Amino acid sequence: MAAIADIVGQFFSQLSTFLWGFPMIILLLGTHIFLTVRLRFPQRKLWTAIKCSVRKDKGADGDVSQFGALATALAATIGTGNIIGVATAVALGGPGAVLWCWLTGLLGISTKYAEGLLAVKYRVKAKDGRTLGGPMYALERGLGWKKLAILFAIFTAIAAFGIGNTVQANAIATLASESYNVSPYATGIILCILVGAVVIGGIKSIARVCTMLVPFMSVFYIIGCVVILVFNHSFLLSALALICKASFTPMAAGGGFVGGGIMLTARYGIARGLFSNESGMGSAPIVAAAAQTRNPVRQALVSASGTFWDTVVICALTGLVIVSSILAYPDITYDNGATLTKLAFSKIPVVGTPLLTFGLLTFAFSTILGWEIYGERAVEYLKQRRWSLAYRLIFVAAVFLGSIMNLDVVWNIADCMNALMAIPNLLALIFLSGVIVSETRKYLWEGNLDKSMDDED
Repeated sequence: MAAIADIVGQFFSQLSTFLWGFPMIILLLGTHIFLTVRLRFPQRKLWTAIKCSVRKDKGADGDVSQFGALATALAATIGTGNIIGVATAVALGGPGAVLWCWLTGLLGISTKYAEGLLAVKYRVKAKDGRTLGGPMYALERGLGWKKLAILFAIFTAIAAFGIGNTVQANAIATLASESYNVSPYATGIILCILVGAVVIGGIKSIARVCTMLVPFMSVFYIIGCVVILVFNHSFLLSALALICKASFTPMAAGGGFVGGGIMLTARYGIARGLFSNESGMGSAPIVAAAAQTRNPVRQALVSASGTFWDTVVICALTGLVIVSSILAYPDITYDNGATLTKLAFSKIPVVGTPLLTFGLLTFAFSTILGWEIYGERAVEYLKQRRWSLAYRLIFVAAVFLGSIMNLDVVWNIADCMNALMAIPNLLALIFLSGVIVSETRKYLWEGNLDKSMDDED
């Protein structure tokens, strides 16, 4: 079994390296920049987006409120990618990976905006009245690319078991075992019970839990990071300077950091940035399509605000915590992101390890909930709703398997699935950019943000 696991691990490691090579970096960042310029820098409308996210569009079509859709999307994105993912980028690509991760999020606001817009533009009504949408519907209805839509749905259904399930469960189990000597088997069983109790109720149940959990866990974690940065205040400027310098300058190995070229640094920063905020991956539009919204642009703005909170705020804070802690405590050594994260947080007396444990538990648990929706909707697109219950049961069982799997294999599989989802979604965004611009002009640039789609009939 060990030999088989090694072979599988090597295969996905090599595949991840290939998929996340120079062409993917060009495609991802190129799409971010292309949409940012063509949409006249929608980052400027961030305050408007935040205001829209907390207001209800009463009477609009959809299954959940705009805030509920945002909370569910944030639940799926604010996970181990924000904590262990950032640390993994630093461990493998050096401190410069933090800036690449942050830039991916800043530019990715435009891409997340475009994804949310297309999700509402091309969503459909199921026979039972539920609202369905996402990149597979945009690919099929907007471009007529049915085969590529099917491939995206397949990749999404598989990816849900990686990025949104086993990775999260594994992170919790590893930390519980190393910090409190809790058996991964016991952790897996408890997680299965908790996840099963929520997902059995479908998207409305998940959205309700996420609406309560996401604001609390985010504020708590941000406050915790700020406290840690206060401890490390004398190293903050040095950490910022090192992050910026290492982003564009090849760095020699030593001083607690790995050595590597700019491409290696950029690759890990961008990969972890996508893993964290999922801008360009096409996952968040699946739940954005279920939002009760007057028009596509309002939900597009709400979706875009999620990337700001996820990467521009939370990932940036995590990166500063990691790099400043390494500078403050030269005795920190590491061989992977999980170990680096634990060592950095453990340097804070009394509250460090409990803070990390709570953050990982809530972030990872909420991510599992959000990604169950993504995977289930992908399967429903492929096989209709009769497969939904079976998928939920398999998904819950995978939580247990993830708790006892090898972390390196899980991360490599997740990276591969991220890339395979991103490719068809990014193509849809590029080829439908004219539609995105047209809708943006109609509702945003011409001052009709409060106008309903129904008013056009």
